[in-house]
Amino acid sequence: MAEILVLVDHSDGAVRKTTTELLTIARRLGDPAAVFIGSGYQRAKDTLASFGAQKVYLAEDPELTDYLVAPKAEALAQVAERATPAAILLTSSAEGKEIAGRLAIKLDAGVLTDAVDVVAGENGGGPVATQSVFAGNYTVEAKVTRGTPIITVKPNAATPEQAPAQPVEEKLDVAVSDQAKTARVVERTARTQTGRPDLTEAAIVVSGGRGVGSAENFAVVEALADALGAAVGASRAAVDSGWYPHAYQVGQTGKTVSPQLYVAAGISGAIQHRAGMQTSRTIVAVNKDAEAPIFEMADFGVVGDLHTVLPQATHEITERKG
Repeated sequence: MAEILVLVDHSDGAVRKTTTELLTIARRLGDPAAVFIGSGYQRAKDTLASFGAQKVYLAEDPELTDYLVAPKAEALAQVAERATPAAILLTSSAEGKEIAGRLAIKLDAGVLTDAVDVVAGENGGGPVATQSVFAGNYTVEAKVTRGTPIITVKPNAATPEQAPAQPVEEKLDVAVSDQAKTARVVERTARTQTGRPDLTEAAIVVSGGRGVGSAENFAVVEALADALGAAVGASRAAVDSGWYPHAYQVGQTGKTVSPQLYVAAGISGAIQHRAGMQTSRTIVAVNKDAEAPIFEMADFGVVGDLHTVLPQATHEITERKG
């Protein structure tokens, strides 16, 4: 079977859950081949093997991560030219999508972004991606018709499934052009850890909106999130009011999430917010306005004051967890 390249998303070798999802999807399409760029491979090695990587292309030159995304795109292009893969999968993050765009130009190939599922096409016709488009109002199936398919996949598009393998390792000597070195990373600062999962990767997200009422009142949203082991999100109205940091905004001008469970508390459901969470598997809405648009898309809805409903839910969940 043809190789399916998967760009490993990691932090100093700590492989993110999104990569294990991509390796799971890659096994539907062909033989998964991980492309590891940067340092820390020994830390990542066992994870990549346990999720089915048949091969690992190693590009451990520090220069590849000393600059912004351009060197990574060049490295991936050189791997693709060497391996002639049937498809290339990347995480649908800001960096992943920029690498995909640059890579598509280098390979003269088509690119699909924000896929929520990828399956093998009929009769060897190449992978077919499912996308949620027009702010989540339509679901379409699409395929690349030119060159090697390049697809970025949203987090939580697949459940990671282990398939232990013994990958062959191939070290790469990547040539980085001068054009790729025009934007250097001069400083890295570790983000303050909250103890909660990353918003874009979380299986459960609890978000608060205008109905929360104040920054202090976000404590009820955080309490429910902690009881569920969830990430915390916020609507644009909430972050614009200064109640929660902009880094946690969910929506068209914020982050896009696709969790298994999304709880919208005090969020009306404006199109801007819906665009960022509509691909969630199960949506629960809590709003005291029975006519709020969020109820049109919710799988379960509670008409009531979130300041009463959320603490009750938190208490019940805590009690059942023992």
